[in-house]
Amino acid sequence: MCGFKGFEKIADATTSKDAWDILQKSYGGDSKVKKVKLQALKRQFELLEMKNDEAVADYFTRVETLTNQMKNCGSTLSEEEMVEKVLRTLTHKFDHIVVTIEQTRDLSEIKMEDLQSTLEAHELKHGERNHGKEDEQALFVKFKKYQDEKKKWQNKKGSKEEEKSEY
Repeated sequence: MCGFKGFEKIADATTSKDAWDILQKSYGGDSKVKKVKLQALKRQFELLEMKNDEAVADYFTRVETLTNQMKNCGSTLSEEEMVEKVLRTLTHKFDHIVVTIEQTRDLSEIKMEDLQSTLEAHELKHGERNHGKEDEQALFVKFKKYQDEKKKWQNKKGSKEEEKSEY
């Protein structure tokens, strides 16, 4: 048994060129298949947006995975196009940082890694602030429930005292 996984595909090839052509079509796809794949990937890229609950790192992974697949099919996306795409498709919580970046930086000079680290820093800061607000809201809800329970208890106590005074 041969250790090469694709041996069955090239077993009947008579020259190394034949074998190469078979492997290239099998694993790389011919140009027509690549064009069809590329069209599907471009469509995915156009529709790509960050999800509300998605972390910046996860979104960048999705963008980079898709752009790498597009590059493998012959597309040439520039770093600037990728940066612009990310800035256009972030969630609303990043709106003010996006405006700041667009107004103060030359998008053609921003690297994806730099953009990611800037957005992750913002995400951390935003998360800390929201975490405090969530704790504050939870305390408020507990306090409100406590007040409601206290009123119910006082009302019950008051109605029992009224009953006693009637006798």
